[in-house]
Amino acid sequence: MPSFIDGPTLRALLRPSTNGRRTKISDSGGGGGGIFKMFKLMPMLSSGCKMVALLGKHNRALLADHATTVTLFGHRRGRVSLAIHEDTRSPPLFLIELPMLTSALHREISSGVVKLALESDTRSARRRLVEEYVWAVYCNGRKAGYAIRRKEASDDERHVLRLLRGVSMGAGVLPAAPEKEGGVPAGPDGELTYVRARVERVVGSKDSEAFYMINPEEGGNAGDNSGAGGGGAPELSIFLVRMK
Repeated sequence: MPSFIDGPTLRALLRPSTNGRRTKISDSGGGGGGIFKMFKLMPMLSSGCKMVALLGKHNRALLADHATTVTLFGHRRGRVSLAIHEDTRSPPLFLIELPMLTSALHREISSGVVKLALESDTRSARRRLVEEYVWAVYCNGRKAGYAIRRKEASDDERHVLRLLRGVSMGAGVLPAAPEKEGGVPAGPDGELTYVRARVERVVGSKDSEAFYMINPEEGGNAGDNSGAGGGGAPELSIFLVRMK
């Protein structure tokens, strides 16, 4: 069965959405801004751990609305996890550990644009797209391997999501969970990095969805081509597709 990466399903998701925003991804790849610029300063953001820890102690999220958010996080020398939230005060809508190292994601981020595509070739009439379990994962057009969606977050993942409960978007370094709570010991391997962005969710059909980062530098318009650097392209795009 051919991959959707080269097929019409992905092209359909790249068409303009119904609200008039252009969701086509530019191939110019120039620079990238916004959150990715912040991510490149990540070694300087370690002091921000205290602020994020304080935010995580609140009983409710500090976000003004319930915009869909995407979070990529992981230990520097471990694998990266992807969480999609409709509301950061609730468990993630979709949570999966990707078959790629966090350091590999950092290299992709340095290019300015990250396109993650997850393809499922299993289908059930009773399951929504985000409820499928087995996914083939592609990053910027290259196959990374296979991953299985998590039904429940691990202790380490719950620690990260709890710290980020009041964060709407940003990038940086988080303190590791205490060892007594199942966390990885502090140190080079224990540092947790994260990128969180608000996204526009585009539903192509019951078998295809896309999430495009809303870039605050471009007035929340994911496809405004007047922006500087990267031709106004979304820096982060995530595609979920179930093969027919």
